[in-house]
Amino acid sequence: MARNSKRPSTKMTANAAPNPATPNPANAADPVSAAPAPQEAASSHDTLSRTMESRHLTMISLGGVIGTGLFLSSGHTIHEAGPFGAVLAYAIGSVLVYCVMLSLGELSVAMPYAGSFHLYANRFIGPGTAFTIAILYWLNWAVALASEFTAAGLLMQRWFPDSSPWVWSALFIAVVFVLNILSVRLYGEAEFWFASIKVVAIVAFIVIGVLVIVGAIPRSGAGSGSATTGAPGLGNFWADGWFPNGFAPVFSTLLTVVFAFSGTEVIGVAAGETKDPGTAVPKAVHTTVLRLVIFFIGSIGVMAALIPWKESGVDTSPFVLVFQSIGMPFAGDIMNAVVLTAVLSAANSGLYVCSRMVWSLAKERMLPTALAKTNYHGVPVPAVLVSLAGGLLALLSSLFAADTVYLALVSVSGLATLLVWISVSVCHILFRRELHAKGTSLDTLGYRAPGFPFVPVLAIALCVFALVLVAVDPSQRSMIVMMVPFVAACYAFYYGREAWRRRHAKEHDDFLAG
Repeated sequence: MARNSKRPSTKMTANAAPNPATPNPANAADPVSAAPAPQEAASSHDTLSRTMESRHLTMISLGGVIGTGLFLSSGHTIHEAGPFGAVLAYAIGSVLVYCVMLSLGELSVAMPYAGSFHLYANRFIGPGTAFTIAILYWLNWAVALASEFTAAGLLMQRWFPDSSPWVWSALFIAVVFVLNILSVRLYGEAEFWFASIKVVAIVAFIVIGVLVIVGAIPRSGAGSGSATTGAPGLGNFWADGWFPNGFAPVFSTLLTVVFAFSGTEVIGVAAGETKDPGTAVPKAVHTTVLRLVIFFIGSIGVMAALIPWKESGVDTSPFVLVFQSIGMPFAGDIMNAVVLTAVLSAANSGLYVCSRMVWSLAKERMLPTALAKTNYHGVPVPAVLVSLAGGLLALLSSLFAADTVYLALVSVSGLATLLVWISVSVCHILFRRELHAKGTSLDTLGYRAPGFPFVPVLAIALCVFALVLVAVDPSQRSMIVMMVPFVAACYAFYYGREAWRRRHAKEHDDFLAG
């Protein structure tokens, strides 16, 4: 297949000038090495294709974040923390995400490899940590796959009440599987349009909501209590005080907000399949975070202004409540279609991320190398199959062992994002320390994150704070209780297997020598 012509980055040619941030397998201790040239498609049967563009990268990240957490659970956030408290919690969450994404952007431009999280940890922290992070992150998305496929089937029952939800779930599983195995570009295009539908819905919601707030559109339908013609304004924000339930719920809500923003880190995974990561990744980082801030805080602000906080909850989507308040016809059906798109988008991203983590682990010989094979289009089909199987097993456990196996899976995977974000920030600090030790100028970096070291340190502090919230919250404490032994088991498995490999390698060498 044709290779893409080598493109010069803003700082240096991709494979000609030295890139101090790209690791050289032959000399892993030296940060000064040549970056591999991007290629249009795979040139061997274990290489991924570089065919995605900046727009794909941005929408993939948005698609992994904007889902049922915004469309459904956001009402619960307002109900718990109050209007202003919810906005404040999402603002703090946005700061955390931005810090993590800046660190990830620098690392991804310097080392644009698929499955980058565990590769960074392997380079700067240790192989045991790399293996554990990869397994946790894979499990996180495998469990998410199960919930997304289940939700998709249930959503279809609104239109087909007499049908079995599992028929629809099976159909959507087949669709997502096909999108992931045909080509990377097809996956990127599908995710682009999935995410675009959600973005259009959110923009329309914010615009209509603002017009209602200022009185340009009167509230006259269900959800407003009665027909009104005046502008409601922002009175809901202080009607019952700035924090009607006290300030403490803001902290408990912050944990939910952190999980709502999980998925932005997909940019780091997809960077290895992007045509020009030196340009695409920084652009995707900034545009993604900016859009998330606008979409999340803008939507929460509109909801809080138009829906009394005591009436917000999870029984009905706050989007539906706002649309019904202006008498918009078919509001329920429209939002059902949008949420279905959000679910399929999340499933599409989830299978992609799962398969790339498996492929990357196999490339590093942490899993059987057969899983690193790719087809003619550079798609790791064996890794996709294994990841889909993992999602289906999680789906079965949710049906037959929801109170035991599935609960444990959810608890363990629930903190995976926080651990990944901490590892990214730690790797950023260690990466800069290595460059400093080598006397390498930061001007040679294709992208340099601003605010170092404040940015990664703040990200670590906020992530640790979220972990403390988990530990002190009785309803969330089981996550810590189940995660600690699972993490210990991952470390034990990795180092036990390495010891077994070294022992058998020594026995083999002794046999040949004897």
